[in-house]
Amino acid sequence: MKKLSIDEIGLQRLSGEELKTAERFPITVILDNIRSLHNVGSIFRTADAVRIKELVLCGITGTPPRREISKTALGSIETVPWRYEKNALDVVLQLKDAGLPLYALEQTEPATTLWEASYSFPCGLIVGNEVFGVQDSLLPHVDSALDIPMFGAKHSLNVSVAFGIAAYDMAASYLKSSIRKPGK
Repeated sequence: MKKLSIDEIGLQRLSGEELKTAERFPITVILDNIRSLHNVGSIFRTADAVRIKELVLCGITGTPPRREISKTALGSIETVPWRYEKNALDVVLQLKDAGLPLYALEQTEPATTLWEASYSFPCGLIVGNEVFGVQDSLLPHVDSALDIPMFGAKHSLNVSVAFGIAAYDMAASYLKSSIRKPGK
Protein backbone atom coordinates (compact mmCIF):
# COMPACT_ATOMS: atom_id res chain seq x y z
CA MET A 1 0.00 0.00 0.00
CA LYS A 2 1.23 3.44 -0.91
CA LYS A 3 -0.25 6.72 0.24
CA LEU A 4 -1.15 8.92 -2.73
CA SER A 5 0.49 12.31 -3.11
CA ILE A 6 -1.59 15.46 -3.55
CA ASP A 7 -0.57 15.48 -7.23
CA GLU A 8 -1.68 11.86 -7.72
CA ILE A 9 -5.00 12.57 -6.03
CA GLY A 10 -5.43 15.67 -8.19
CA LEU A 11 -5.04 13.60 -11.36
CA GLN A 12 -8.07 11.54 -10.28
CA ARG A 13 -10.30 14.61 -9.85
CA LEU A 14 -12.16 16.70 -12.35
CA SER A 15 -10.76 20.09 -13.23
CA GLY A 16 -12.88 23.17 -12.64
CA GLU A 17 -13.66 23.29 -16.35
CA GLU A 18 -14.58 19.60 -16.54
CA LEU A 19 -16.83 19.99 -13.52
CA LYS A 20 -18.92 22.64 -15.28
CA THR A 21 -20.22 20.08 -17.78
CA ALA A 22 -19.95 16.89 -15.72
CA GLU A 23 -23.04 14.87 -14.88
CA ARG A 24 -24.20 15.55 -11.34
CA PHE A 25 -26.03 13.29 -8.95
CA PRO A 26 -29.72 14.19 -9.34
CA ILE A 27 -30.15 15.39 -5.75
CA THR A 28 -31.34 18.88 -4.83
CA VAL A 29 -30.53 19.72 -1.21
CA ILE A 30 -32.60 22.22 0.76
CA LEU A 31 -30.83 23.74 3.77
CA ASP A 32 -33.64 24.78 6.09
CA ASN A 33 -32.50 27.48 8.53
CA ILE A 34 -28.96 26.23 9.18
CA ARG A 35 -27.63 28.65 11.78
CA SER A 36 -23.88 27.87 11.78
CA LEU A 37 -21.86 29.31 8.93
CA HIS A 38 -19.22 26.64 9.55
CA ASN A 39 -21.87 23.95 9.02
CA VAL A 40 -22.94 25.66 5.79
CA GLY A 41 -19.33 25.63 4.59
CA SER A 42 -18.89 21.99 5.53
CA ILE A 43 -22.10 21.09 3.68
CA PHE A 44 -20.79 22.91 0.60
CA ARG A 45 -17.59 20.87 0.75
CA THR A 46 -19.47 17.57 1.03
CA ALA A 47 -21.90 18.65 -1.70
CA ASP A 48 -18.89 19.16 -3.97
CA ALA A 49 -17.49 15.73 -3.06
CA VAL A 50 -20.83 14.07 -3.88
CA ARG A 51 -21.35 16.37 -6.88
CA ILE A 52 -24.96 17.09 -5.99
CA LYS A 53 -27.14 18.94 -8.47
CA GLU A 54 -27.87 22.01 -6.34
CA LEU A 55 -27.90 23.46 -2.83
CA VAL A 56 -30.86 25.70 -1.99
CA LEU A 57 -30.10 27.83 1.07
CA CYS A 58 -33.29 28.92 2.84
CA GLY A 59 -34.40 31.13 5.71
CA ILE A 60 -31.63 32.13 8.11
CA THR A 61 -29.07 29.92 6.36
CA GLY A 62 -26.02 32.07 5.68
CA THR A 63 -24.89 32.57 2.10
CA PRO A 64 -21.49 33.18 0.54
CA PRO A 65 -19.42 35.24 0.55
CA ARG A 66 -18.72 34.84 4.25
CA ARG A 67 -15.33 34.14 5.80
CA GLU A 68 -16.75 31.43 8.08
CA ILE A 69 -18.34 29.59 5.12
CA SER A 70 -15.22 29.89 2.98
CA LYS A 71 -13.00 28.60 5.77
CA THR A 72 -14.68 25.19 5.79
CA ALA A 73 -15.90 25.14 2.17
CA LEU A 74 -12.33 25.33 0.82
CA GLY A 75 -13.37 26.69 -2.58
CA SER A 76 -16.45 24.54 -3.04
CA ILE A 77 -18.72 27.59 -3.13
CA GLU A 78 -17.29 27.98 -6.64
CA THR A 79 -17.95 24.36 -7.67
CA VAL A 80 -21.40 23.66 -6.22
CA PRO A 81 -24.46 25.19 -7.91
CA TRP A 82 -26.41 27.07 -5.23
CA ARG A 83 -29.08 29.69 -4.75
CA TYR A 84 -30.85 31.42 -1.90
CA GLU A 85 -34.60 31.32 -1.38
CA LYS A 86 -36.19 32.96 1.65
CA ASN A 87 -39.02 30.46 2.11
CA ALA A 88 -38.19 26.72 2.24
CA LEU A 89 -41.86 25.80 1.84
CA ASP A 90 -41.96 27.56 -1.54
CA VAL A 91 -38.96 25.49 -2.68
CA VAL A 92 -40.50 22.26 -1.38
CA LEU A 93 -43.75 22.97 -3.22
CA GLN A 94 -41.86 23.79 -6.45
CA LEU A 95 -39.96 20.50 -6.26
CA LYS A 96 -43.16 18.57 -5.53
CA ASP A 97 -44.88 20.28 -8.49
CA ALA A 98 -41.94 19.14 -10.63
CA GLY A 99 -42.61 15.56 -9.51
CA LEU A 100 -39.56 15.08 -7.30
CA PRO A 101 -39.83 12.80 -4.30
CA LEU A 102 -38.65 14.57 -1.16
CA TYR A 103 -36.77 13.10 1.77
CA ALA A 104 -36.29 14.85 5.10
CA LEU A 105 -33.29 14.06 7.26
CA GLU A 106 -35.29 14.04 10.48
CA GLN A 107 -36.31 11.92 13.44
CA THR A 108 -40.05 11.31 13.02
CA GLU A 109 -42.63 8.65 13.57
CA PRO A 110 -42.66 6.89 11.21
CA ALA A 111 -39.15 7.17 9.81
CA THR A 112 -36.96 5.01 7.61
CA THR A 113 -33.39 4.23 8.62
CA LEU A 114 -30.85 5.06 5.93
CA TRP A 115 -29.95 1.41 5.37
CA GLU A 116 -33.62 0.57 4.74
CA ALA A 117 -34.29 3.56 2.49
CA SER A 118 -35.20 3.19 -1.15
CA TYR A 119 -34.72 6.36 -3.18
CA SER A 120 -36.21 7.54 -6.44
CA PHE A 121 -34.18 9.94 -8.58
CA PRO A 122 -34.13 12.82 -9.23
CA CYS A 123 -35.06 13.81 -5.69
CA GLY A 124 -34.79 16.42 -2.99
CA LEU A 125 -33.22 16.14 0.45
CA ILE A 126 -34.22 18.55 3.23
CA VAL A 127 -31.70 19.18 6.00
CA GLY A 128 -32.93 21.15 9.02
CA ASN A 129 -31.78 23.48 11.74
CA GLU A 130 -29.20 22.28 14.25
CA VAL A 131 -31.61 22.65 17.20
CA PHE A 132 -35.14 22.48 15.80
CA GLY A 133 -34.60 20.20 12.79
CA VAL A 134 -36.77 20.42 9.68
CA GLN A 135 -39.68 22.84 10.02
CA ASP A 136 -42.95 21.13 10.90
CA SER A 137 -44.64 22.88 7.95
CA LEU A 138 -42.39 21.00 5.50
CA LEU A 139 -42.97 17.49 6.84
CA PRO A 140 -46.45 16.94 5.32
CA HIS A 141 -44.84 17.36 1.88
CA VAL A 142 -42.06 14.78 2.22
CA ASP A 143 -42.29 11.25 0.90
CA SER A 144 -40.13 9.81 3.65
CA ALA A 145 -38.20 10.89 6.72
CA LEU A 146 -34.69 9.46 6.92
CA ASP A 147 -33.25 8.52 10.27
CA ILE A 148 -29.62 7.86 11.13
CA PRO A 149 -29.73 5.40 14.05
CA MET A 150 -27.88 6.53 17.15
CA PHE A 151 -26.35 3.85 19.37
CA GLY A 152 -24.69 6.05 21.99
CA ALA A 153 -26.01 8.50 24.58
CA LYS A 154 -26.53 11.44 22.21
CA HIS A 155 -29.69 11.67 20.14
CA SER A 156 -28.25 13.29 17.02
CA LEU A 157 -25.18 14.12 14.96
CA ASN A 158 -23.86 17.49 13.85
CA VAL A 159 -25.96 18.59 10.87
CA SER A 160 -23.02 18.65 8.45
CA VAL A 161 -21.97 15.15 9.52
CA ALA A 162 -25.54 13.87 9.17
CA PHE A 163 -25.78 15.46 5.73
CA GLY A 164 -22.55 13.76 4.67
CA ILE A 165 -23.80 10.35 5.74
CA ALA A 166 -27.14 10.82 3.97
CA ALA A 167 -25.60 12.32 0.81
CA TYR A 168 -23.19 9.42 0.38
CA ASP A 169 -25.94 6.90 1.09
CA MET A 170 -28.09 8.50 -1.62
CA ALA A 171 -25.17 8.65 -4.05
CA ALA A 172 -24.37 4.98 -3.44
CA SER A 173 -28.00 4.07 -4.07
CA TYR A 174 -27.99 6.08 -7.29
CA LEU A 175 -24.80 4.42 -8.51
CA LYS A 176 -26.15 0.95 -7.74
CA SER A 177 -29.42 1.63 -9.58
CA SER A 178 -28.03 3.54 -12.53
CA ILE A 179 -26.39 2.37 -15.71
CA ARG A 180 -24.67 5.76 -15.99
CA LYS A 181 -22.13 6.24 -13.28
CA PRO A 182 -20.94 9.80 -12.67
CA GLY A 183 -17.18 9.90 -12.59
CA LYS A 184 -14.14 11.12 -14.38
